[in-house]
Amino acid sequence: MKTVIIFDHPYTLAASDNQPHFRSYSAALAKATINRLKEMDQEVVVIDLHADHFDPVMHQNDPSNWRKKQSINSQVDQYFERLSSADHLIFIFPIWWEVMPAMTKGFIDKVFSKNRLVSSHPRIVLPKNPTIKFFTVSGTPTLLYRLKYGNPIEKAFSRGTFKKLGLKKVNWYNFNAEDQSAAKREKALKTIGKYL
Repeated sequence: MKTVIIFDHPYTLAASDNQPHFRSYSAALAKATINRLKEMDQEVVVIDLHADHFDPVMHQNDPSNWRKKQSINSQVDQYFERLSSADHLIFIFPIWWEVMPAMTKGFIDKVFSKNRLVSSHPRIVLPKNPTIKFFTVSGTPTLLYRLKYGNPIEKAFSRGTFKKLGLKKVNWYNFNAEDQSAAKREKALKTIGKYL
């Protein structure tokens, strides 16, 4: 089984070691996920968007290429090839201002474009019909995020993107690390296997 992790945080995966002024719980979550998947004998491929210097901006020529079903650029093509062979996709990113960071949005915009459709009826984008999971980190408690803000991540990705593309095995898991003790944050990392 092959899992592709799409990771988005400006500090990159290098920020997983809890160093002062260069740490990210999203990175720690990604590292724990990678380690657990390897323990489960899964092949793991990591796309670290900031380490790759991915450009999330849709430039002037990109929509034309998108409409003509032409390549946007070679990096986007390589990303799509990795996703095409995956049994599982896991997106890991922080929630900022109740939505995803720009890199994740740009990844969706560029990689899942019209030129990827194999068939319109039904829509086929990824031939292996992978499971898709979102592991997010937010300061807003999950229940409040669902009730007060209407869960924009799940709406945008599960309903608004992947289910439209015929990819229906989508799950979202949120981790509230901001107001928790170091012990509770560490405990959550150790239980990541139950989400895999």
